[in-house]
Amino acid sequence: MSARANPKAGLRPFLPQDAPFLAEIFRASIEELTEDDYNPAQQEAWASAADDMEEFAARLGKHLTLIATLDGSPIGFISLDGPTEIGLLYVHPVVARQGIGRMLYDAVEKLSVSRGSPHLSVDASDNAKEFFVHRGFTAEQRNSVSVGNEWLSNTTMKKRLAPVAETMQ
Repeated sequence: MSARANPKAGLRPFLPQDAPFLAEIFRASIEELTEDDYNPAQQEAWASAADDMEEFAARLGKHLTLIATLDGSPIGFISLDGPTEIGLLYVHPVVARQGIGRMLYDAVEKLSVSRGSPHLSVDASDNAKEFFVHRGFTAEQRNSVSVGNEWLSNTTMKKRLAPVAETMQ
């Protein structure tokens, strides 16, 4: 068996045993990719959402959650909370800016279009805003969210998926 020079990333659905790996990705992503936009206290408050593993696993399990893998190991994930809302999108810092987030997002968009969803929305962190702008999202409103004893800013963004079909008469 020979090693592959460029292993391909794969996609699969969330399994309960993935929760500890995804919590690790969640924390690492916040700690290493958001330092330009959030201070350490804000980062810690945000990352603490993964402290209660049972609650974190339950959140991932009750929504459509897709996992990006590399050689079978999780490297990123996305959750679709309801028919039109992206709840979580996190990629491990080691593979950041290598197309993993785009692959995850594209899968959710394709699924949403096939389900007839009129749009997708997301409350994008300041560091994720540009990612969503590049995918055709537009900013709708600025938010301040209380997390623990900290306030974090994000932006509600929306993308129309399909034009409203006109009926022919």
